[in-house]
Amino acid sequence: MKLELRDVVKRFGAHRALDGLNMAVPSGSIYGLVGPNGAGKTTAIRHITGILRQDSGEVLADGAPVFENAAVKARMAYIPDEVFYFPQSSVNDMMRFYRGVYPGFDRDRFEKLAEAFPLDRRMPMRRFSRGMKKQAAFWLALSLRPELLVLDEPVDGLDPVMRRQVWSLLLSDAAEHGTGVLVSSHNLRELEDVCDRVGFISGGRMLLERSLSELQENVCKIQYVPAEGRGIPEWLDVMHASGAGRLKTLIVRGAPAAVTARLEAERPVFVDALPLTLEEIFIYELGGEGREVREIVL
Repeated sequence: MKLELRDVVKRFGAHRALDGLNMAVPSGSIYGLVGPNGAGKTTAIRHITGILRQDSGEVLADGAPVFENAAVKARMAYIPDEVFYFPQSSVNDMMRFYRGVYPGFDRDRFEKLAEAFPLDRRMPMRRFSRGMKKQAAFWLALSLRPELLVLDEPVDGLDPVMRRQVWSLLLSDAAEHGTGVLVSSHNLRELEDVCDRVGFISGGRMLLERSLSELQENVCKIQYVPAEGRGIPEWLDVMHASGAGRLKTLIVRGAPAAVTARLEAERPVFVDALPLTLEEIFIYELGGEGREVREIVL
């Protein structure tokens, strides 16, 4: 299922939660939606899942509008940060409800997934811990065999073993069945391991949208000691510089190999390219938005 948001605007009173958001999630991709608190991530997800209707713009799944489109929604599954369940309901009760609502619910898969989620299927879910409720949500959602699984802070509350189990199931579905996964999370280290595409959102707008490989190929971290009497070359597109003395750590735009080769031509004392994490890219891409990490003197 291919998702597109075109110039989507959503206002809550005077506040524009989405301010002309453009976003494209290719079919079968694992897409990470990241941004600071209040950036519009959850609002965007509620439009993608058809919970909210945009004030203007388009929200499309395979070219069809999502809002009030039961046929499209039947091909999606959504796990919010706070899991919904009916009062007094058990996992078995919710399974029967899902079977009645979703034509694609796979009872055989539900039974097989019981091995991965060691929960009491007859216990009222109100007695579950937060992590157990998340397990139940994944158990039910994966049993739908959705074409697109939309996740908002999906693994909060899960222990490390269960986090690995859930990601293993998601990656397996993506590889074997072409299931698309859209995930919003603040755990960028985790997203780095699983996503093939990332969108950076801030102020209700998309700042940049790239494959993870493109992001990592076009921003690099350089440790640099210039030759005696020289400073940082002016041609470098420096996003951030730190370091005491002559050794500087630079976050710069450009391919690591090309930047390093050009710096070596300056005959520095030392130059080296270091791996750059998604978290670092996120911090420094948003630095121009006034959200860089500041040093506070106490």
